[in-house]
Amino acid sequence: MIVTKGINLGVLVKWSAHHIVWLIAVMGIVAFLYKLGIIQISLPWFPVSVVGTAVAFYVGFKNNQSYDRMWEARKVWGGIVNDSRTWGMVVDGFISNLYTDELVSNSEIQLIKQRLIYRHIAWLYAHRSQLLLPTTWEHVSQRGAMARHAKNSQRKYGIGLYGDEITQTELRHYLTDDEHDRLINQANTAAQIINEQSRDLSKLRERGLIDDFRHLEMTRILRSFYELQGKNERIKKFPFPRQYANMSRYFIGIFILLLPLSIMPEFMKLGDWGLEVAVFISALIAWIYVMMEIIGDYSENPFQGMANDIPMMSLCRSIEIDLRQMLNESDLPPEIKPKGGILM
Repeated sequence: MIVTKGINLGVLVKWSAHHIVWLIAVMGIVAFLYKLGIIQISLPWFPVSVVGTAVAFYVGFKNNQSYDRMWEARKVWGGIVNDSRTWGMVVDGFISNLYTDELVSNSEIQLIKQRLIYRHIAWLYAHRSQLLLPTTWEHVSQRGAMARHAKNSQRKYGIGLYGDEITQTELRHYLTDDEHDRLINQANTAAQIINEQSRDLSKLRERGLIDDFRHLEMTRILRSFYELQGKNERIKKFPFPRQYANMSRYFIGIFILLLPLSIMPEFMKLGDWGLEVAVFISALIAWIYVMMEIIGDYSENPFQGMANDIPMMSLCRSIEIDLRQMLNESDLPPEIKPKGGILM
């Protein structure tokens, strides 16, 4: 997530420099062909402007839907934050000797609370890791220049910025050795961790450390974690419909091809310098449309490890700090700070 107040011109040029280069090159070639007389087509501006308007509406629709996917993902993670704090509260307040036949030592109760809270922290990081696995339609899974650019963006402006912090979130830090070895290779480790919590609650109920009401209430919270995990998985595993995602690219390409055939002849009437100006005017208009397309394209997948992602690492760490403070721990990990204006 980009957390700076604005995007300065230098960063904008750096992100879109390759588009600027190829657009100027294309428009320059068309201008050169006009100058040599090889191209003599002069399209009226009205039909080209109609095409441009239609494309702008279409791309605007795509961008709105892409933003909705990102905002829904952020709301889901907001639910995870709230329910995680609730989980820490009920673990701390519900588990006691109130209903036991034989008293359990305070140290053992504290270890039980720590086990349940640490296991939940493991679920957070496991869920995050699973959401970052690339799908076939995400940029990093494509071929050629797009994949190289996506991997470079991940390294310089995404999860690559936080390599040291990510190594601190290995599940072995939060699960027992037996649980880790048993759950790490499951098809859906995060889902199995929640199931492990449910089994643990059943054992606590048998021992009388929680009563029926508290057992049901804690199980309800576990169910909410399943629902929130499922919502994130739906966003991750169901792509923005490809007919909407891809057709806008073709429409913009058509508009860019038509654009110089209308602008160049008009500027040629101004003299020799007019054609040179037309190159940059055409490239500027085309660049605006290309950037509108790219903004939507990179916003439709909020879990792909890039700069515009939901800041899952930061959210997980904030939850971890809150929960471990509920255990009265003082040796807490540091908060995740933005790096280069980007918070992951």
